[in-house]
Amino acid sequence: MRRRRPRPILFLVLPLAIPAGLLPAPAEADMAAFARQSNVFGLELWKRLPASGNQVFSPASITTALAMTWGGAGGETAAQMRKVLHFQGSPADVMKASGDLSASLTDPKRPVTFRVANRLFGEAGFPFEPAFLAATRAAYGAPLEPLGFAAAPDRARVHINHWVEGQTEKRIRDLIPSGGITEETRLVLANAIYFLGDWQSPFEKESTRPQPFHVSSTGKKDVPTMNQSAAFRHARGHGLAVLELPYKGGQMSMLVLLPEAVDGLAGLEKDLTAEGLDRLVGALAPTRVAVALPKFEVDPQGSLPLADHLKAMGMPLAFDRRRADFTGIANPKNPDDRLSIGNVFHKAFVKTDEKGTEAAAATAVVMMRAAGMPAPPPVTFTADHPFLFLIRDTASGAILFLGRVADPSSK
Repeated sequence: MRRRRPRPILFLVLPLAIPAGLLPAPAEADMAAFARQSNVFGLELWKRLPASGNQVFSPASITTALAMTWGGAGGETAAQMRKVLHFQGSPADVMKASGDLSASLTDPKRPVTFRVANRLFGEAGFPFEPAFLAATRAAYGAPLEPLGFAAAPDRARVHINHWVEGQTEKRIRDLIPSGGITEETRLVLANAIYFLGDWQSPFEKESTRPQPFHVSSTGKKDVPTMNQSAAFRHARGHGLAVLELPYKGGQMSMLVLLPEAVDGLAGLEKDLTAEGLDRLVGALAPTRVAVALPKFEVDPQGSLPLADHLKAMGMPLAFDRRRADFTGIANPKNPDDRLSIGNVFHKAFVKTDEKGTEAAAATAVVMMRAAGMPAPPPVTFTADHPFLFLIRDTASGAILFLGRVADPSSK
């Protein structure tokens, strides 16, 4: 009996980097709709990741890469992916909205450095569908680079990892782990994001000092903590305080979600939804706030393999080597050569510090004007125990990065 040849594998690769300071229209309604779909999916996926320690990932990046892949899916494979990803409209519509959002985020008029790079690495000579290659190039500027996966899989892995390093200022290294690519691999879809931005209202380095951070209800550590009093959007209620820290230009911001209870983060993460987040953002109001925020760097050593999480969420067919339908990406004559997803690798890096600009400081001074009357005492926002942070595009509402700081002294 002839032994059945294993089917080739498709990988999605999602590297990100955000060094010091931090982040963030063609069809604004469509971009906002795509952003909301991404937020819903991202928050659902977040709840499946390990619920302890520092962590960060990008819902927007993962959704974008999967949107590219969904554009080449068919039948029940496409239906499962649509449901898990909460996509609405046709693949062409979703891909266009996703590409438009990426173009908006990388607009050179924005006073931040924000780069998105996409590339398809495909087996040389493999019969990829011209329509799919044209669609991904048009929406994402993603060219196809031929590689020899079958002949030298590890050499191809190293090449892709080096490309990722170059796109992220060497913040993301060894994204694809050893063994992550095999001789059966035929396509890798890579998405790399790099951001460098200044706070609109900078923290003075002279105001940074060691302050206690309660890593648990019984333990604490002294960590470098930034301090300033300025006008920020702020809300408090239902056991939670929320602070918005805008970046230069005001088009992107960080939301810090701080439970009142030292051990309240697990409950916050469990209950947080896209709808609930919208309510929190809607409740924000300009307030003079005395902020104490620890400097932190989140840099996980290994990549996040997401395949098992995505299967459990309801899209197992995409990973089924016998039944996956990605004939829109490639439709070789031999059914054994058809594609399925092998894994989805994701890695992110975030670092915050005091960095800011004079223009941002001037904006803060203007916001604090009080018509000559004495300023009321500020409300306090002291992030001295575990908290969540979200980096958002303020126009579309897209969550670009979502992270947990459980211990600022650890990466």
